[in-house]
Amino acid sequence: MHLDVQDLRNFYYRSTLGRAAQKTVRDQVVKTWPEAKGQTVVGFGFAAPLLRPYLKQARRVMALMPGPQGVIPWPAGQSNVSVLCEETQWPLETGRVDKLIVMHGLEVSDNPSELLDECWRVLGPGGRALFIVPNRAGLWSRSDATPFGFGHPFSQGQLETLLKRHRFLPEHHFTTLYQPPSQKRFWRKTAAMWESFGRAMPVIAAGGVLIVEATKRVHAPSGPGLAQKVRKPLGVLVPKPKAKPVSVPDHAGELVDADRVN
Repeated sequence: MHLDVQDLRNFYYRSTLGRAAQKTVRDQVVKTWPEAKGQTVVGFGFAAPLLRPYLKQARRVMALMPGPQGVIPWPAGQSNVSVLCEETQWPLETGRVDKLIVMHGLEVSDNPSELLDECWRVLGPGGRALFIVPNRAGLWSRSDATPFGFGHPFSQGQLETLLKRHRFLPEHHFTTLYQPPSQKRFWRKTAAMWESFGRAMPVIAAGGVLIVEATKRVHAPSGPGLAQKVRKPLGVLVPKPKAKPVSVPDHAGELVDADRVN
């Protein structure tokens, strides 16, 4: 079940907790992908808050928002790059995306398998994707006060297994949002401290958000032509005909074989 785009916008842009969550997750994304010069960067779900650092340097930026969620113009005050689309049919050519960010898309999808197939389709050779989902072990997945409290939360093993089944190769994983999901002033003032503590002691403090970076896995092409052995790599060798003997005149003027003369 998708959240309404208005609720997502109000959380990330109009609440103190949402702005803190936006900054924390975006900082981790930028740390993972510091640049995207000349590349095509696409976000799906409600990944728009994470795309802003790439607007100036990327060749193309697009924020895809699924129909059940709804769409808003983004970014404010600039040329719109947000697009309303079908969840499993994106208006993108195959293999055109260099970097893909999925947030508030996978965990709320009614068709996660088809969604992952579409993610795989649009990624180009060497393309990379960040899948950002609620962490099953974190506090944020247990709170209805944030968008991460809705949908299906994942553990690291569950998410990586799902990605492998759909031809992705998980390469790195991160957790973030160690601060409690509370609007109270004390927790907001100490948010930076909790993030630092969580990064230093991830075993003790479980981050509210799980991020897995994966690459597109492409199997070597196979077919009848490659499966057959080359039995005659040099082709068919045809024996040359035996040379006819050369006749030369003998002392009497008659023609005889050259071998007999010698």
